[in-house]
Amino acid sequence: MLKIALIAHDRKKDEMVNFITAYEHVFQGHKLYGTGTTGQRIMDNTKLDVHRFMSGPLGGDQQIGALVAENEMDFIIFLRDPLMAQPHEPDIIALLRLCDVQGIPCATNVATAELLVRALDRGDFAWRELVHKYKPGIE
Repeated sequence: MLKIALIAHDRKKDEMVNFITAYEHVFQGHKLYGTGTTGQRIMDNTKLDVHRFMSGPLGGDQQIGALVAENEMDFIIFLRDPLMAQPHEPDIIALLRLCDVQGIPCATNVATAELLVRALDRGDFAWRELVHKYKPGIE
């Protein structure tokens, strides 16, 4: 069971819901996390359960980032709106930076998200089980 975060900016929420609905069968059996409204919209339109954090601008991105920093998130789908300024842009950049530091795959558009989900469906994320098994303790 992988831990997957789902985040979408306002103008990308419909796209996220449509994407998750199309691949609902792949996401079943995994632990899903989402920022406030995105998580709720997914639950309203699918049979999936999503652990909801705060809205992104209110700290939800940082809550997910905390899991990434602890290497407790397996991958993220973050549908960003590149044409709209975000008031919490520093939080977004920090989350993406943490993904790079920890080697956590992060899709920021549907094309890349589809590649990750198809890899998930094929079982290509088995390497994450080794990460969790051999995760060093906090020193």
